[in-house]
Amino acid sequence: MKPKQQRFALLVGALGALAVAGVVGVSALGETATYFYSPADVRAKGVPAGQAIRLGGLVEPGSIVKDGATTRFRVTDNAETTAVTYTGLVPDLFREGQGVIAEGRFDAGGTFLAETLLAKHDENYMPPEVAESLHKTTTLN
Repeated sequence: MKPKQQRFALLVGALGALAVAGVVGVSALGETATYFYSPADVRAKGVPAGQAIRLGGLVEPGSIVKDGATTRFRVTDNAETTAVTYTGLVPDLFREGQGVIAEGRFDAGGTFLAETLLAKHDENYMPPEVAESLHKTTTLN
């Protein structure tokens, strides 16, 4: 092969390897990506059991029940409500009426099994996804 053909073959090979790496990266990201849902989104889109998601909204007043290390509560977006179960230490700022994002999966019975809880850190902050979701549901009502 001539040097020009060798460079062309090397360029084609490098572009092919780059394309394969891109496809593998995008497919791996798609499998591990965690999507954000509000309780209304869960109802509308029908999230399948076992799919990793982030559920966000407000902790419904009067819904927190603690049983040892297990905490049960409901998350609302003022349109729909979703039952959540979390086992572990809850954040210090976790309380009724406050914004929360729970990462986890739904079980077959429709209860959200949270693996991680994130609570807002002061009275002026609410996770952007939660604020947007609450804004959408309050403007619809």
